[in-house]
Amino acid sequence: MSLAIFDLDNTLLHGDSDHAWGEFLVERQAVDPVRFKADNDRYYQAYVDGTLDIFEFLEQHQLRPLAQYDRAQLEDWRRQFMPAKILPMILPAARDLVEQHRRRGDTLLIVTATNRFITAPIAKEFGIEHLLATEPEEIDGRFTGKVHGMPCYREGKLERLDAWLANHHATLDDSWFYSDSHNDLPLLGAVTHPVAVNPDAILARHAREHGWPVLQLR
Repeated sequence: MSLAIFDLDNTLLHGDSDHAWGEFLVERQAVDPVRFKADNDRYYQAYVDGTLDIFEFLEQHQLRPLAQYDRAQLEDWRRQFMPAKILPMILPAARDLVEQHRRRGDTLLIVTATNRFITAPIAKEFGIEHLLATEPEEIDGRFTGKVHGMPCYREGKLERLDAWLANHHATLDDSWFYSDSHNDLPLLGAVTHPVAVNPDAILARHAREHGWPVLQLR
C-alpha cells in the first residue's frame, strides 16, 4: 500500500487556511484589527519568502488568540470559519486528486504547518483520517499559546513524518507528496514521487531541473 501525502495550503486549497483564520478573527473583532492584520500579512510574506521564524510566528502570533478565548468560543468561531472561508477555497480538482489515490487504495495523509485546531476539520472535509499538523500546547482543555513538540514546517515535516512512519510500521516506498511550496523541498526530496502543485517560482524551477511533474489544480 502506497502513501499519498498532501500539503494543504495553496495545494488542496486555493489559499492559505492559516492566513484566512487570521482574517476571520480580524473580521470578528477578536483581535486588534490593525496590528494583527499587519502581522498576519508580514508573517505570511516571510513564509512565502522562506525566511519565516516558525517559533516566533507561532508563539507571538498564530497561537496567541487560541490562548485568549475559552474552547467553546473558539469552536463556535471554527464552525463559522469552515463555510465562510474554507469551503470556497477547496479546489474541485484537488478533491478529484484525493479520490484518485483513495480509489487506488493508497493511505492518505495531510502534512501541514498550520495548526491542528484549524486544520482538523479541513482534513475531515476531505475524508482524510491521517493528519500531521503543528500542535498547539493544551493544558486542562485550554490552549496555552505555545507550541507542543516540533512544528510541522520545513525539515520539521520530515521529522514528524519519520515518527509517524515508525509508529505505523510504514515506509516511503512508492510514496507521493504534493506541494506548492519550496519550503517543502526536504519532504519532496524524500518521497518516490514528488509533485509540484501550483508551484511557487522557486519550486517550479527546482521541479524543471529535476524532471518532477507539475500540476495546476486551479
